[in-house]
Amino acid sequence: MRILGLCGSLRRGSYNRRLLDVAARELPESAVFEVFDRLGGIPPYSEDIPAPAAVTALREAIRDADGMLIATPEYNASLPGQLKNALDWASRPFPDNALRDKPVVVVGASTGLFGAVWAQAELRKVLTTIGAQVVDAELPVGQAHGAFTSDGRLGDDRLRSELAGLIDRLACLSDHRVVEQCG
Repeated sequence: MRILGLCGSLRRGSYNRRLLDVAARELPESAVFEVFDRLGGIPPYSEDIPAPAAVTALREAIRDADGMLIATPEYNASLPGQLKNALDWASRPFPDNALRDKPVVVVGASTGLFGAVWAQAELRKVLTTIGAQVVDAELPVGQAHGAFTSDGRLGDDRLRSELAGLIDRLACLSDHRVVEQCG
């Protein structure tokens, strides 16, 4: 099974990129995890221009994946513009886009107390509208600057357990089992 990761933050050393790395450790050994790290090269969405190479690469990466894990920070009570822009490109052509029926888990980390809860909710709404099969759960990692251990794991047992559960569910759905089998 192939799982594609998207990080809503473009910052080097991003807490959300760390969160993707932690989540990847929870995937079954047989899973292949790849992070699409070219969001910064995707131009603003416009129907007037043909999809540039970076957009084509994103669409192909999504199509090739069995499931997706997206980690997002919160910018001004919503998701980062670059992530939303990439999803706008990926949502075309509608309704037969690369995200249609794709299992997706959304998580988020922020330096504030709430762990990007609003951004996660906004992102789940956008993905659902596009047609993705979005797991209706959140993983807010608040005060992210202190949430990770020196070996790169989550320090909070509850967060580790919740993340493992979300990844198990993503793996189940990405393995093309029916929703009822995935809990």
